[in-house]
Amino acid sequence: MTTAHDFSVTAADGTPYPLAQHRGQVLLIVNTASRCGFTPQYDGLEALWRTYRDAGLTILGFPCNQFGAQEPGDAAEIARFCSLNHAVSFPVLAKVAVNGPNAEPLYAYLTRAKPGLFGTRAVKWNFTKFLVGRDGRVIARYAPATKPADLESDLKTALSATA
Repeated sequence: MTTAHDFSVTAADGTPYPLAQHRGQVLLIVNTASRCGFTPQYDGLEALWRTYRDAGLTILGFPCNQFGAQEPGDAAEIARFCSLNHAVSFPVLAKVAVNGPNAEPLYAYLTRAKPGLFGTRAVKWNFTKFLVGRDGRVIARYAPATKPADLESDLKTALSATA
């Protein structure tokens, strides 16, 4: 059975980033954008990261420009924005497509595993979040409007589970 750990994505510097390195950890995977109404969620994601990383949480940000062209920058611009404006220290990876024929294969997996409302697989907007358990299986999908702090109970449950 395929899990999130079976995928390798691309780091912001263009090198391979195998998700197998996070085996045994809980992942929160988020498609992000620097010029979105939900961009302030970076602060909440960073707060979760700082609170729970030692317990086994890894947050992975995937910049995406598919929604209103709200992530037009290159990797250096995105990193600078995240650092200066939101003190982001969790991994922000290479820009990806999350929908369509060029979608990052990880996102094709995530959306198959946890379809959205009414069974739709498409990611509807920036800051859609996927919670992945220590075993690499997708636990939940959250809408862009769901604030990071609202995930805390689910995160604690996932972190208390064994792989």
